[in-house]
Amino acid sequence: MKIFPLTLIPSSTQFDFMRVRWFGMVTAALMLVVALAGIAIKGFNFGLDFTGGTAIELGFEKAPNVEQLRGKLAAAGFEKAQVQAFGNGTDVLVRLRAEQGQGDRLDNSVAQSNAIVSALDTADNPVELKSRESISALVSSELTSKALQAITFVLIGFLIYISLRFEWKFAVVASITTLFDVLVAAGFFALTGREFDLTVLAGLLAVMGFSINDTIVVFDRVRENFRSMRGTPFEVFNASINQTLSRTIITSAVFFLSVLALFLFGGESLQGLALTQMIGAIVGTVSSIFVACALLTVGVLTVTKQDLMPRVRDDAELERRP
Repeated sequence: MKIFPLTLIPSSTQFDFMRVRWFGMVTAALMLVVALAGIAIKGFNFGLDFTGGTAIELGFEKAPNVEQLRGKLAAAGFEKAQVQAFGNGTDVLVRLRAEQGQGDRLDNSVAQSNAIVSALDTADNPVELKSRESISALVSSELTSKALQAITFVLIGFLIYISLRFEWKFAVVASITTLFDVLVAAGFFALTGREFDLTVLAGLLAVMGFSINDTIVVFDRVRENFRSMRGTPFEVFNASINQTLSRTIITSAVFFLSVLALFLFGGESLQGLALTQMIGAIVGTVSSIFVACALLTVGVLTVTKQDLMPRVRDDAELERRP
């Protein structure tokens, strides 16, 4: 018994993805160039986590309207202040970046805190300063360095794992497509000027995991089909992509809808995380379908049947296949 939507796309589809492989690779290359240009020219609008600054915790007598608070702070000269409600709803966290100059009278966190309390305090809903925390530029610099180390470590881990499980050509292509997905998602934030903070970084790391998982599923089917099918590499790649197409699209759609709900209802503090994963879901799905296998037909990365013949340690059943 087949139940919708588990059979959204039948495995017997015969779309000729290899016919448009050059279009897919050229389009991906153009997207990558635009993303890298945005990162290099415009740069990121780094948040407090990376630039340093001040985090101020306020307590209100009654639950305030966060949008009204943002408006009051903007009128007081804090246009880029981040305002987030938390706890029982009466507590609010205001975050200010270190480079957000507010004039000579606001040259330290104490003055900033006093100015913010004055701007938000009203007779019908008085506000109390609960805590104030300063994040130094040194800590932020160390955080940036560790973020880059984390991404590098993940990529190297992918290379080693896929090389052991598949073949070095698969490892190189999987790393390229994963890096492509991450750079495109990061480039979106550079080009749009949206704030890049720790939640966005966490989203990028999640995109790496999602992307590599999607690509490995396709590659696993490619390896099986190379050993069991009679046909050209192009026919094997087309069959493999078609056979995993339903799984790829359903998984991506469910993932996208989950993070869409997070984007819509998770609050401002989680929007960066959710938006990063939404972009990654779309780009990762497209790259696993149109780019990953296409790269395995180019130059030194070209995969042949001999590359994937069963080794001695593989299942004996595979060895008996034609």
